[in-house]
Amino acid sequence: MSDSSMVSRVIAIDGPSGSGKSTTARAVAEKLQLAHVDSGALYRAAALAGLDGGTNLDGPRIVQLARSLPVRLQLTQDGYRPEIAGVDVSKEIRTDRVTAFSSPVSALPEVRDWVNEALREAVLDHPRGAVLDGRDIGSVVFPDAAVKVYLTADDEERARRRLKQQKREVTEETLRETLASMHKRDTADSSRSVAPLKIADGAVVIDTTDLSFEDQIAEVVELARKAFN
Repeated sequence: MSDSSMVSRVIAIDGPSGSGKSTTARAVAEKLQLAHVDSGALYRAAALAGLDGGTNLDGPRIVQLARSLPVRLQLTQDGYRPEIAGVDVSKEIRTDRVTAFSSPVSALPEVRDWVNEALREAVLDHPRGAVLDGRDIGSVVFPDAAVKVYLTADDEERARRRLKQQKREVTEETLRETLASMHKRDTADSSRSVAPLKIADGAVVIDTTDLSFEDQIAEVVELARKAFN
């Protein structure tokens, strides 16, 4: 399949943390029998490699580690999984230390270039197409994607979803802590000089605050079916 024909089967879902983009992307991919590619997992895996490799925010060094180990998204029967040197790191990349390091790592131009290249290669490995979620999928990685969606939700709802994802109790204290963390991440992602978080040209904005999970999936699936037919 050529690059151009593959782009015609790409669904790009962007949005801030807690907007539901990853869970929505997985469900949409399953519904349409496409691959789900979590771009954040690749950034996190690169951050983990950098932490374990003892490097600071040194873009060329992190990319060198990522290429040599290698860090990659491995296509399996269940989709793509993040690996370092052939080892599944799906759980390790969700730890607090990796979360704290992954945002500054993702702002490094060299790392972003490497991740974008790896994402495009991963999609080309799949025969049917893919659903990708992240912060610059529709604006930078696949600007010509057949479907571009920007998911959003109000701050408190995003914080509640993040706590649920982390299997933590929702209290006033945990909500306050999570909101502060998310605001810091949103500000960093939106204000960085390289590929800032933004609504891609031509993207459909979907506010998921009051939508059921089934309804937000249905909206994206309908957009895809119209674009693919």
